[in-house]
Amino acid sequence: MRRNLRSGGAAIRFGQMLLAGVGILGLLQGPPASAAPISNRAKVDHVLLITIAGMHQVDLDRYVTANPTSTLAQLVNRGISYSAVQAPRPSDSFPGIIALVTGGLPKVTGVIYDDSFDRSLSPPGSDCSQWGGEAVYDEAADVDDGKVDTRLDEAKLPRNAAAGCTPVYPHAYLRVNTVFDVAKAAGGRTAWGDKHPSYEILRGPSGTGLDDLVTPEIAAGKSDADIAKSMPNDTIRLNAVLNEIAGKTSAGAPATVPMVFGMNFESVSVGQKNSKGYLDAAGTPGPEIAQALTYVDQSLGKIVAALDQASLTGSTAVIVTAKHGQSPIDPTKKRIVDSKLLPSIVNGVSPGLLAHLTADDVGLIWLSDRGKTAAVVQALTARKADIGAKSILSGKALAEFGDPAIDPRTPDIVIESEPGVIYTKPTATKIAEHGGFSPDDRHVPLIVLLPGGKHAVIATPVETRNVAPTILTALGLDPQKLDAVRLTKVKALPGLF
Repeated sequence: MRRNLRSGGAAIRFGQMLLAGVGILGLLQGPPASAAPISNRAKVDHVLLITIAGMHQVDLDRYVTANPTSTLAQLVNRGISYSAVQAPRPSDSFPGIIALVTGGLPKVTGVIYDDSFDRSLSPPGSDCSQWGGEAVYDEAADVDDGKVDTRLDEAKLPRNAAAGCTPVYPHAYLRVNTVFDVAKAAGGRTAWGDKHPSYEILRGPSGTGLDDLVTPEIAAGKSDADIAKSMPNDTIRLNAVLNEIAGKTSAGAPATVPMVFGMNFESVSVGQKNSKGYLDAAGTPGPEIAQALTYVDQSLGKIVAALDQASLTGSTAVIVTAKHGQSPIDPTKKRIVDSKLLPSIVNGVSPGLLAHLTADDVGLIWLSDRGKTAAVVQALTARKADIGAKSILSGKALAEFGDPAIDPRTPDIVIESEPGVIYTKPTATKIAEHGGFSPDDRHVPLIVLLPGGKHAVIATPVETRNVAPTILTALGLDPQKLDAVRLTKVKALPGLF
């Protein structure tokens, strides 16, 4: 959960086994005596994507070293590992997962955060007489975020005056299609499991990209703040995936195995944010993170065994990565900056000037009067040390996110915080957060296991958005069918095909 503040009245216009007799457990124990060339791999009929929110490359390295017989270690030893992977900027969950399944970054996808602002929309619950609407697609958009099986509340969604003042569901907010859309068009089933109902954004602009979506609310019962509660929440999604591997729907009804499917684990992220977190700058995990990593590893073991039991090993590609990391790893770098300080500086330039603020370990600022951007930047710069800012971006420096003069969703100002800074209330107990630009936020692991593949560690710098065209290439589908691939020419991961 993040702090978001807005000044009142500030709205403005604007298949089957193909390697006979070889199961996945056998594959994971080591490479076959004579591995087939990459170009002669077994046909991939299914891609299973697993994301472990908050996990860093250092977490994977440490865990595999300490647990050489673990599932994660076996996946690393049998698959292709990428050691220089970067999640998007900002490193929020929404752009993180969206990059993985679209190949696009916020400038193209139109989604910079799960809490943002759109000058062309109207506020939630309004009659669309005002322009400038907050688009909050986290637990705040639920009917009741205290219930695991809650749903989205239309009254809490932004409104689109151009479409009869109708509510804008998350999937309609996304500007580009997903790998699920492409798989569906090719005749495949699709499925995903995540932490909020708002992850229906992965249905894509058509609204039909996912056949099966499981979204137990992570905020229910404070599961997002307690490792003992987050693991059962993750297990709901895990059981859905196990059902899907067995040729069922997430709920257990007969179905075909999805062509593209997967889930997100939240427990590592919960362990990082709460209790003891990491013990030192080297990333020694505290007891909660250690428990979460063990839980995830055991869960991956169940997935591996299920693939083997269903005779899907020889036709399934498995990808394990993270949407984002978490900052700081070094507990001595944590610094809480009162989230009320940023609004006071902005509105100190002119009352009501702040249209919207999203603040975690990054600050995204939308103004009610863009003509005062320079004055706000000057005011923020004068308090740079107080607000823990590493850099304050505006104008041309925002090019990677878009142009606020053209794109109604692009912030007017982006604050890149110093590593370890978290914008929240002074009494907050959280010890880490994500959303920022630091290595701790963005350096995530990535393992790709293809049937008949080889073991390698690739140090070539890549981004998580390279995963989307990789998924389609593995399935024999055309990556050019992804809007973001055509627009940005992002390519599949190196060393696979």
